[in-house]
Parts: sequence; C-alpha cells; structure tokens
Amino acid sequence: MRKVAIYGKGGIGKSTTTQNTVAGLAEMGKKVMVIGCDPKADSTRLLLGGLQQKTVLDTLREEGEEVELDDIIKGGYRNTRCTESGGPEPGVGCTSRRVSMVSSGLANGSPGPAIPTTEMFG
Repeated sequence: MRKVAIYGKGGIGKSTTTQNTVAGLAEMGKKVMVIGCDPKADSTRLLLGGLQQKTVLDTLREEGEEVELDDIIKGGYRNTRCTESGGPEPGVGCTSRRVSMVSSGLANGSPGPAIPTTEMFG
C-alpha cells in the first residue's frame, strides 16, 4: 500500500490537489482512499459530488464509540473511499490546549519558558 500526504500552509490548494490526484488515480483503476484532515472538512467534497460529510470525530462525539465504518467512510467518484477526520471542538484544539497548559503551569509556579510560543497553521 502506498501512502501520500499533501501538506502546506492554508489556502494553497491542498484539498483541490488531493481530490484531482485521487480522481486521476481512480480513472487509472486504482483503489484509493482519502482521509481528509482539514479543519474545514472539505477534503473530499468534490469526490462526493459537492456533499459535505460528517467527520469521524463529530460522529464519535454524537454517537459514541460503537460506530460502523459505513458511518464514517463514504463512496465517492469512481469508487474512491472518502472520510474526514475532523478536529476538536472550537477552543479546545491543540493550540488552545498547549497555551492553556503552559499558562496553568506558569500560574502554578512550575518552571516554564520565559516566553511561551505556539505555532499555528494558517
């Protein structure tokens, strides 16, 4: 099995590139699955005919851990398999969690960096 990751800063066309690449591979008869990791959950929309699907994390939050694969993986263009991972609830993402942990640590007197910094994608 080959794995391909397309990444970069926001707004450069990662989702479009991914979907066009997947469509091309599907046209060649390859079995392809897309796992979208964009917080907007639009990495599979074109392959699904313009439909936005519910993310894996949203499904797990709403339905619990007893989820069937058909609930989170949808069939797309030329039998591609599509899923969107989703992200944490707003305000509790990686960045917020890290800032919160550092702030709490500093407030509680534990040693921490003099200037806490956090990297964010964008």
